[in-house]
Amino acid sequence: MAISVFDLFSIGIGPSSSHTVGPMRAARLFTQDLTADGLLTHAARLHAQLYGSLGATGHGHGTPKAVMLGLEGNTPDTVDVDQAELDVERITHSHRLYLPGGAHSIDFNPDSDVVLHRRRSLPHHPNGMTLTALAADGQPLLEKTYYSVGGGFVIDEESIDADRIKRDATPLKYPFSTGDELLQRCRETGHSISSLMLENEKAWRPEQAIRDGLLKIWAVMQECVDAGLSREGVLPGGLKVRRRAPTSARSLRAQGDPHQHAMEWVTLYAMAVNEENASGRRVVTAPTNGAAGIIPAVLHYYRNFIPGADDDSIIRFLLTAGAIGILFKENASISGAEVGCQGEVGSACSMAAAGLAEILGGTPEKIENAAEIGIEHNLGLTCDPVGGLVQIPCIERNGMASVKAITAARMALRGDGRHHVSLDKAIKTMKETGADMKIKYKETSRGGLAVNVIEC
Repeated sequence: MAISVFDLFSIGIGPSSSHTVGPMRAARLFTQDLTADGLLTHAARLHAQLYGSLGATGHGHGTPKAVMLGLEGNTPDTVDVDQAELDVERITHSHRLYLPGGAHSIDFNPDSDVVLHRRRSLPHHPNGMTLTALAADGQPLLEKTYYSVGGGFVIDEESIDADRIKRDATPLKYPFSTGDELLQRCRETGHSISSLMLENEKAWRPEQAIRDGLLKIWAVMQECVDAGLSREGVLPGGLKVRRRAPTSARSLRAQGDPHQHAMEWVTLYAMAVNEENASGRRVVTAPTNGAAGIIPAVLHYYRNFIPGADDDSIIRFLLTAGAIGILFKENASISGAEVGCQGEVGSACSMAAAGLAEILGGTPEKIENAAEIGIEHNLGLTCDPVGGLVQIPCIERNGMASVKAITAARMALRGDGRHHVSLDKAIKTMKETGADMKIKYKETSRGGLAVNVIEC
């Protein structure tokens, strides 16, 4: 399976890659299928059913909103985050939905046309949704089922094979599917992990486009951190969680030399991103929205606290992190609904540790070691968001994992690359742990903190 670094790092909106970004993409895909079949203008009603984790925590994760925006033709990377709220209000109050192109509107009541099945799941993945288009006489025109499989990736039911993932057959120069294969390719070619990834990325786009695209990703990450450090207020959703990043940033600035408080700044960078994410603002899926703060935080640590930081190193970081993300996507999961938060925060911590180890001069073996340390110490992490919102414990958890990623990279760089537990074994363990984990701890808000913290 060929996965690009731009599949793992995509520009979208909060609060969730699997529950917001994926459903928006699926809804837009459905309208495109209607258009391709010549059925769009014949549709008089659209109906969405959300299953599994999408049904259990959909309201807290903004899934109905995402479906409505997708059905009107919006995409996560281009939707106007300010206009989006107004559009949802318009649809909710007018009960009218404007299909892509704007010329055709239909009756649409979010209360009855978006159904959340809180205890029912579809067979292939916990994040399933079925969309149906009906004619004026009530007869179905088209019905399709989609799965949001983590990180904003979406597949339809027709694409499911034994691995459940629609395969990109693009031939890569240096294919790999395990950590051992990745290290072997580096030994055979003399490439670093980042340069090997760059060669593979050329299968999709020219080198300059790759570099420009990754720097654009970095620019959005910086904008997100800056916004999160300055935007005051209370996060939406009913928990009344206050944004803490701006206040903490002012306090740290008042204490003088930031180098004396580097790790505190790292936690703040991550929290700033995830407070933006929790409020539905623009973020980079890295590799998910629930873990979107970790890689930006570690990159800001590099830029602000490591002498000699430059754009080329940023690109190398993201390419290396992407290589590690591919291993998780190929061999386990990055979906909290499938394996718990170890698949989101754990994967991101591992990716960030690897990226930092690369740009601090680590060999491929030391980078693989850093990635292994990053995931090993997140194994078993549950996904139990209070109120179904990506706020508690998600925001603080990103800050903690960012510091952990830096520690993992530093530990690996002090060694010689040899270690007892391989990255492949740690990823396999993560997958098995996720399979053993009770469903209530996998983004259903039916266990853990989600039931032991009183919502108020």
